[in-house]
Amino acid sequence: MNIQNKNIEELEIITKDIRDRILEVVSANGGHLSSSLGATEVIVAMHKVFDSSENPFIFDVSHQAYAHKLLTDRWDDFDTLRQFNGTSGYTKPNDSQSDYFVAGHSSTSISLGVGAAKAIALKGENETRVPVVLIGDGSMTSGMVYEALNELGDRKYPMIIILNDNEMSIAAPIGAISRILSSAMASPFYQKFKKKTESVVNNFGDSANYLAKRFEEAFKLITPGILFEEMGVEYIGPIDGHNIKSLVDTLELAKSMNKPVIIHTQTTKGKGYQIAEGKHEKWHGVGPFDLKSGKGNSSSGSKSATQIYSEALLHLADKDEKIVGVTAAMPTGTGLTPLLEKYPERFWDVAIAEQHAVTSMAALAKEGFKPFCTIYSTFLQRAFDQVVHDVCLMDLGVVFALDRGGIVGEDGETHQGVFDISYLRLIPNMNLAAPKCEKSFHQLMGFAHCFDHPLAIRYPRGSFFDVELPESAPFVYGRSQLLISNSSDTLFIGYGNGVGRAKATMDLLDEKTSLLDLRFVKPLDADMLKNLATKHKKWFIFSDSSKMGGVASAILEFLANEGIQDIKVVSFEYEDEFITHGKTALVEESLQLLPEQLATRVTSTL
Repeated sequence: MNIQNKNIEELEIITKDIRDRILEVVSANGGHLSSSLGATEVIVAMHKVFDSSENPFIFDVSHQAYAHKLLTDRWDDFDTLRQFNGTSGYTKPNDSQSDYFVAGHSSTSISLGVGAAKAIALKGENETRVPVVLIGDGSMTSGMVYEALNELGDRKYPMIIILNDNEMSIAAPIGAISRILSSAMASPFYQKFKKKTESVVNNFGDSANYLAKRFEEAFKLITPGILFEEMGVEYIGPIDGHNIKSLVDTLELAKSMNKPVIIHTQTTKGKGYQIAEGKHEKWHGVGPFDLKSGKGNSSSGSKSATQIYSEALLHLADKDEKIVGVTAAMPTGTGLTPLLEKYPERFWDVAIAEQHAVTSMAALAKEGFKPFCTIYSTFLQRAFDQVVHDVCLMDLGVVFALDRGGIVGEDGETHQGVFDISYLRLIPNMNLAAPKCEKSFHQLMGFAHCFDHPLAIRYPRGSFFDVELPESAPFVYGRSQLLISNSSDTLFIGYGNGVGRAKATMDLLDEKTSLLDLRFVKPLDADMLKNLATKHKKWFIFSDSSKMGGVASAILEFLANEGIQDIKVVSFEYEDEFITHGKTALVEESLQLLPEQLATRVTSTL
């Protein structure tokens, strides 16, 4: 949809239509609601002033980009949002050429913009192209943003950064004065006046330059843009992010300046849907809901692994004041909200700063505390070096609680928790364990509490596999548990939620098999595995993780080191590819990982 020839009144109608379409689809499919509703006018203004087919449109995280999708020939396909084989919930070039880059993790946008600006300069395309970046205030809490701004302010590449501020208090303490001054700074008159003044003052020597500089600095001190200006990036704002005329005028001004510019817009999350308007975390990402009442359409009766973790950690924290914890901007998603509320001096949300979260917990462990670092599997990737350098090198007793291990469903490639075993197993001093059910999770948490070395615990999004399993024994370091023993030649080895998947598969087979709950993938239970190798020659591995460097890989390495050559190992882990979005059951079906499919695969192999 080309809207560059539309007037302001027409753009306002388009904005309303976009919001209605977002509400219609997200209420049916689920998705990121409040962020997309809040950024609608900003994105409409971007498309009014710039051609997204020519200028790189870069969305940080990109969960707020639904309006962009609707404006780039995906109106009809939007019904398939986040559905299997449908439109991604994030920007994805495979979906549309108007999506410049894949996004799903925070705070990458300005670095991407700097890279794109360098390429544009090298190609000599500065006259026709400029990167346009949209970043939320939450993403500004990550250090990577300031690394990018540091270079951008030095290199001065033309680039427009829209800071979509819907929560932070950058301008609130200054109030009306700030808004009046910032409106003046946003006007073409101010920018022309500033440029002319600089030209005149330059002719009057150092003294006049010094006085002019001091006057400008004093002027900026009572505006919220001083940080960006000091980094060498021009600042405009704050402006009303729901006023399309103001947005269009400001973008046109920034476009003409031929330098790096930050436009600070203030918006309301959930704008246009009163129930969701404001700082309501639950409306950030939602499942299907009734549009009239705002109530969710369904809820699972089973307790989630996240809830089990939260209850277990709270129970431990009640008994031991040395237990501390951290999360990186995901207190509700990780179950840490009750602990943040009850023990605010011992549990912290450090915002989108996984590196800082990990290293700060390392120091607490050094000081004799017991830190639980609670981060999604996919987001701990961002702090890999800190895990290596600041925790494992010192052999410190930090517990990494990795939520969303395995398929996460509709969020897709950027969020699937598939790599944690592979990237953590290779680190010296790191230990890896996983529970299979609620009771074993409590037992593992008790073990973790007393363990003085790095330990990573992974668990799934949602509930554990709903099957009947033998009673769980207490955790002992490096020991597995043989749950079912048979004289068959076949052994099923499960890790974490893979134990339930293995049992569900066993129940569909005529042949009896043995079942081992591996419990620890590092270190492996050498005695148990050597004993089982004398009885069972066909081993099937069940784990919700990547095959490359995963559980079967660890077992094959063990067998090779022990010189055991007569075991056939078959892995039912994920292949070496990024896994698409969609309902978890549909994604697993496409991967041939449903119990019925696995039973067929086992029978075929045997």
